[in-house]
This record gives sequence, structure tokens and C-alpha cells, in this order.
Amino acid sequence: MLRSTLTRASAALFALLFAAGQLRGGDALDPAPPGTYTVVVLPDTQGYTGIGTKRTPESDAPVSNAVFDAHTQWVVENQEKQNIVFVSHVGDIVDRNERRQWEVARRAMDRIHGLVPYGISVGNHDMTSEGNSSLFQSYFPAARFESFSWYGGHFQAEGLKQEVSGNNANSVQYFSMGESQFVFLHLECNAPDEVLDWANAILRDNRDRVALVTTHMGLGPAERPQSNDGYITDPKGRMRWSKRHGERGNSPQQMWEKCFRKHPNLVAIFSGDQSRTEALRQETKGDAGNTVHELLSDYTSSGPIRLYRFNPNAGTIDVFTFETGKEELVFSTDRNPARESHRFKLDYQQP
Repeated sequence: MLRSTLTRASAALFALLFAAGQLRGGDALDPAPPGTYTVVVLPDTQGYTGIGTKRTPESDAPVSNAVFDAHTQWVVENQEKQNIVFVSHVGDIVDRNERRQWEVARRAMDRIHGLVPYGISVGNHDMTSEGNSSLFQSYFPAARFESFSWYGGHFQAEGLKQEVSGNNANSVQYFSMGESQFVFLHLECNAPDEVLDWANAILRDNRDRVALVTTHMGLGPAERPQSNDGYITDPKGRMRWSKRHGERGNSPQQMWEKCFRKHPNLVAIFSGDQSRTEALRQETKGDAGNTVHELLSDYTSSGPIRLYRFNPNAGTIDVFTFETGKEELVFSTDRNPARESHRFKLDYQQP
């Protein structure tokens, strides 16, 4: 009953999007071939409806999020078929930082809790301007994960208020793909220096593992836009501006300089935040000459998700953009009509 209700609700929303020409796809997704492994990256999940939400301000219905529900339900139903070994959320879990939305987000993530390892980056909508993420910490605290062997711990906010950066707001996970060993960091939006010092230590201590990072802000308008049109038309790249933690907050460019560029085992940085950019990627050389793939996917909080299918034997990652509501691959959108924005292949090396 739950699945059919979710399917009807999400299908209605997705049908409207396709009718409006916002999403275009077609082909079905084949099962993961033997020896390959899938990492699922969930986009910003801000599409809440019901009382007190931005999308339906006049509604008195209970708060819900059909798209978020459909995404995690799809993971449950396809975990074995796609050999899903990890799920990462890029942040902006909620649209408004209030308990009704956090309750819905917790229920959505509960579907995969205990089924597959996962991590969450705290987005700018998930905290206050000063970096207080106490509601996130209430619904996704470290204690929720400590019994899992794949959970590697979190940044301890020594000398800071716990609600700023502490208690799982920055976390690390470990998992394996056959003989390949991975370390996965989830860093909050505009992580301050103390957090980056912790992240540097984690990556140094795990230099023999393939390293992945999810942090909310990454690629988008390189400079802070001065108009709404600028979010679409301004030059794009690694952002040199920030939204949270005030003067302590590091922009994506500063996070690159202070942390990411230093680690030869870093393969990919996943981000969201910029729905008006929607999809963007670039390859950058780290200090050791390693290629770091920077990957933005934020499909307007209405889907789709990103699937990264790792092939350790070939040293490749097949990247799919997939609409869970219609069970179809997406190859083109109005904002990004080029196929290579949504379906592409990356190379990576073992450390």
C-alpha cells in the first residue's frame, strides 16, 4: 500500500515535469554487470508540500515529499539489482529548517537505514546562517550510526558549541568494493578550518583507500551572482563565495586549497546546491598529479538521482542520471540539453 501510494503521488509530479519538457529520457537502466558497484548520489530534496512549505504555502495538508520517498524506495527495491554499496546525500535535506520537514526526511532515510551504508552532507537550508545544525543533529545524530561497522565517526567540535559542526554534521564512512577499499567524507556546507583540519587528517590516515567527498557547495556560479539571472548566465566553475558560518565559513575554492588538492587518493567531490546550474562537472589535477572529478547534480529537487557505477578492474566509473519516478534514464533537460551533461564515463586510479 505504501509503495503504490508513493508511486501514484510521485508519478503525478513527474508526469507534470515531463509534460512541461523539463526532463527528457527514455531507456531503461540495465542491471549492474558482475564486478561493478553502484554509489547513489541523492540531490537536494527540498520539494516538500503541505502545511508551512514554500511550494504550497496555502495548504493545510500534512507535510510530505513524494520525490524523496520515491528515491529511497527505489534504492530499497534495486539494491541487489544495481549492487548499490553506498548512498550519499548532497544536502539541503529540507527546505525549511523545521521539525515537520525533518520528520519526513527521517522517515525517507529510514527505508535504507541498516540496508546500505550512507552519509549526509549538511546543506545551507539544514542549518542557520551561523552554522547551527542542531535539528539535523537531532534527527541524524552520531548515535544513530555508531553500531555500524562502516561508520568511521565524526568531527568532534572541541572548543565550539556542539550544535555548530558537531555530532555527525561532518562524518566519515568506510566501505569496500571487492578488493577496493574506500573512505567517504561528508562535510557540511562551507566547513570551517577546524573541520578541514579533521578532514585532512582522515584523508592522510587513509591514503591507501580511494577517497570520495560529498559537500553541499561545490560547482556553480564562480562569483556570487548579483541578480537572479546571474545564477543561470554567470560564468561557472568552483564557487568562490559562501553562505554559512560567517567569516569562519570556507568557500568551495578555499576548501579545495586548504584540503582537497592535497590528497593523491581523492577521486571525486560530489555537490548540489545550484538547481539553476543543475548539472556540471570538471576535472582538476591535485598537487600529486591525480585527477579529481568535481561533480554537481541538483535537478531542481524534483529528481532525478545520480548513479555512479564503479568498475574497479577497468578503473572506470559509468555515470547515469536516472528518473526514479518513471524508471528511465535522463539524457537531456531544458537547462542542459547536451547528453554528456547527464550520461558520461570517468576514469580513476587506485591509490
